[in-house]
Amino acid sequence: MSVLITRETVKLPPRDPGGHKGTFGKVLIIAGSVGYSGAPVLAARAATSCGAGLVYLGVPEGIYGIAAAKCVGEIVFPLCSGGVISRDALPEIERRLAGCDCAVVGPGLRVSDAARDAVLLALERSRVPLILDADGINALAANINVLDNPACPVIITPHGGEFARIGGDPASGRETAARRFAEAHGVTVVLKGRGTVVASRDGDVFVNTTGGSALAKGGTGDVLAGMIGAFCAAGIPAAEAARTAVYLHGLAGDIAAERLSDYSVDPDDVLRAIPAAIKHTLGD
Repeated sequence: MSVLITRETVKLPPRDPGGHKGTFGKVLIIAGSVGYSGAPVLAARAATSCGAGLVYLGVPEGIYGIAAAKCVGEIVFPLCSGGVISRDALPEIERRLAGCDCAVVGPGLRVSDAARDAVLLALERSRVPLILDADGINALAANINVLDNPACPVIITPHGGEFARIGGDPASGRETAARRFAEAHGVTVVLKGRGTVVASRDGDVFVNTTGGSALAKGGTGDVLAGMIGAFCAAGIPAAEAARTAVYLHGLAGDIAAERLSDYSVDPDDVLRAIPAAIKHTLGD
């Protein structure tokens, strides 16, 4: 049986008035490739908008200049030469993982052997929550069992096509399929779409009540991945962080659509609406 995600079920932790950058979490984002330079920026900016104290964005050198120019408060660094992630990036990823409170891997990454190695490295070495999005999920399609009983909390954020690609069974119904996958692999599943489903590794299932067709645009999923990363880095348990981000992401889409219409909302509009969504949820 599922539970609806509503304003009453979402609880944002209070901000410590005496806190500093380190207090509010450090998010590492591994993302991007030539042709997909927007995805990492959207994820990084979303993490900042959701309160992360420090956001580190690692991208291939081929898009470093673009990403750095679009990020203001985020710390952008080149992972490797070229336009896509390579195995040369693995030592830097391992080093950065050790100093962060959460990692997001996948937005705009492109599927390759090196991308798969990066995901496997993160699964093996990370001791902090790990969010796998987009090509971070697709990179494991050939051997999804590597997810089983991970050493750290893992959240995957597939849309319907990606979910089917990694062995999800949509024919059984979205809620049932997400729950079965989460229980089988020991991860939190965020199955995106109308009424996004969040299924925990313990078998709990939640269905979101916010969001609509305004979010059916390329890039909005990258925003969600960064939002989940921020809440995980703040110390919120994985499934709760996912529910919080999903609700606020949908609400930000609704707020933007009310102003612009479902047709015209783009990912930047969703980003700009996050503060209003948070303010509304806090009751201010």
